[in-house]
Amino acid sequence: MNRILLILIFGTTLLTAQSSGDKAGFGISWGGFVKTDVLFDSRQNVTIREGHFLLYPENKNLDVDNKDINGESSFNMLSIQTRLTGKITAPDVLGAKTSGVLEGAFFGHTNPDINGFRLRLAFVKLQWENSSFLAGQYWHPLFITDVFANVVSFNTGVPFQPFSRNPQLRYTYKTGGTSIIATAYSQRDFSSTGPNGISSEYLRNGVIPGLNLNTMFEFPNLLFGISGDMKTLRPKLVSEAKYLSNEKITSFAGMVYGKYFKDEFSIKMEGVYGSNLYDLTLLGGYASYEKDVITKIEKYTNVNVFSAWTDIAYGKSTEFGLFAGYTKNLGSEKAILTNFSRGTNIAYVYRISPRVIFNIGKFRLAGEVEYTVAGYGTADSNGKVTNTEEVANLRLLTAFYLFF
Repeated sequence: MNRILLILIFGTTLLTAQSSGDKAGFGISWGGFVKTDVLFDSRQNVTIREGHFLLYPENKNLDVDNKDINGESSFNMLSIQTRLTGKITAPDVLGAKTSGVLEGAFFGHTNPDINGFRLRLAFVKLQWENSSFLAGQYWHPLFITDVFANVVSFNTGVPFQPFSRNPQLRYTYKTGGTSIIATAYSQRDFSSTGPNGISSEYLRNGVIPGLNLNTMFEFPNLLFGISGDMKTLRPKLVSEAKYLSNEKITSFAGMVYGKYFKDEFSIKMEGVYGSNLYDLTLLGGYASYEKDVITKIEKYTNVNVFSAWTDIAYGKSTEFGLFAGYTKNLGSEKAILTNFSRGTNIAYVYRISPRVIFNIGKFRLAGEVEYTVAGYGTADSNGKVTNTEEVANLRLLTAFYLFF
């Protein structure tokens, strides 16, 4: 870890020196922020990294005295969201302006690796007059960087907002106020799940990269668009009976989004309907529905979800905001044998989250109340959950930032 930081610092010194001597040459400028979160939860939750990244409250878990073990509250303080971003400049290539970004944080890859330096973004971009090409790790094309939830919580609106970063090749063509964006991507930190747990192997063995086409329209004070996504997984190479399995599962998702903004006011909205969205930190996934008696080769079906959210904000030096989201588990079209999904016993989740943010120069103080409810119940043969009972968590969050 220390060696990596020393290499980064040494490389920065060389590149900065070279840039100052030759404006048309290579250079890098560093930015980012230091952030500390102080948080309280009224109950136990399904989370990532020691409770920092909250998805939804845990279901009830009764002890011998009929008391809910998961009804106990918790408190934590963390600074792992602290971020370092290097913006790289380089000489023009193929008539295009060349740039790059290298960004990391101390979020780690797993709980034992918490505080570990983790790659977030790493890409090179070629920019022509009406088009651009990006190669590297960047936000998944269903995460629209112009339209995402501006909440204080690091979950960024999950499990309502698609959230993932992926290695990818992305081509953008822009004419007037219309942008057409085509992306081919793989998986790394945010991967699908399956018989061997969470892994990128299922997409890799599917051979075809994830594919996305996004069309965005921009007007004064208004932006909206539509996006379609497809991916193919191969959950198993060999069955339990040692027969080669060529069975795959292809999934589709569609999204509409929009933003209206004027002066210090903005409102954003987004809706997603799709299948097998586990890798986007949403509910759902896929399942096996049939297994051959002799070969044990399985066939697969998608588990579908619907999700929608809105985010309203007003102010600049002092900002007031409100986030609201809802997601529904729609189950599968076929009877399920084995489910590879998130929230298999959850019918729906909703959240209401008001916030206030104070910006004083490069310092920011933010407070947020996050009320999240999950409807737990019993799943039928198709994975549709009924007879629900709501379980709620109240998160109180205060965050301190210093930008540089």
